Amino acid sequence: METSALIPLALSLKVAGWATALNLFLGVAAGWLLARKRFPGRNLLEALLTLPMVLPPTVLGYYLLVLIGKRGWLGAWLHETFGITLIFSWQGAMIAAALVAFPLVMRSARAAFEGVDTQLEQAARALGLGEWAVFFRVTLPMAWPGVLAGLLLAFARALGEFGATLMVAGSIPGKTQTLSIAVYEAVQAGQDDQANLLVLITSLTCVVVLLAAGRLSRPPEVRR
Repeated sequence: METSALIPLALSLKVAGWATALNLFLGVAAGWLLARKRFPGRNLLEALLTLPMVLPPTVLGYYLLVLIGKRGWLGAWLHETFGITLIFSWQGAMIAAALVAFPLVMRSARAAFEGVDTQLEQAARALGLGEWAVFFRVTLPMAWPGVLAGLLLAFARALGEFGATLMVAGSIPGKTQTLSIAVYEAVQAGQDDQANLLVLITSLTCVVVLLAAGRLSRPPEVRR
């Protein structure tokens, strides 16, 4: 495989991996909250958390620029306090990918937690387990196949993210140029062979991830 294809592949895997790791915590927490708690504004919160799934990527990119850009309230604070600049960096690309993929983890986690028998959780509490122990020893293990399927889907989505990433991180070869952006640049430059190779790599990677996610989302007796 050409080195020019390996670099954006490695960067895409790095960005998608960190974005998925971030969503492991944020998405699972949000999914559990929506599945287990009832509070005023719950439906509105769910709608807001699902917005990245339906908003145009350019709109998400603009929101991120307003938030983490050098003039954004968070970006300006990070730059002035710690000297951290997220725009035109792989960390900025990671944040964009995590935002776009977040609803996939959140919705999968919510469905998985809603499928856990609450009587088993009550039994664990009756045996003296605390809330954290119940979650990590009963709830999460039983919901894990659904959560993992959502994480794999989110990884595939983060791997192919284009619009928001381009607005936030740009297209700097070796630094922020992910696979999807590299495909765009190759097509724009008329490099058809390079574009074909990058498209093939992206497609094969996503097919493998989707097959794994589909297998995990089926009941155990169907997987055999």
